[in-house]
Amino acid sequence: MPRKTKAELERLRELAQKDFPPKKTTKAALPTTGIAARLRRARKSQGLSWYAVAKIAGIPNPNTVRDIEEGRDARLSNVEAVAKALGLSLEVVEAR
Repeated sequence: MPRKTKAELERLRELAQKDFPPKKTTKAALPTTGIAARLRRARKSQGLSWYAVAKIAGIPNPNTVRDIEEGRDARLSNVEAVAKALGLSLEVVEAR
């Protein structure tokens, strides 16, 4: 099978995008309140990366720290480990 030229590949790409247009994604807004926001502010104020926090917290994947900061589902043990790595603690209090 002969190799396609750059122009042919570009034409095929344009045709494919007409049939299957790429999804327009918008970045979700990061939480500005709550645990996720407090952890993110603490990390940034200490000048730490997700990788550094994960390493200190004993979490093998730095994406876990990112997910926590973005407010995604997270294991409580991971949230607690991140908080502790940042010099914070979690506390359970009576609901108002």
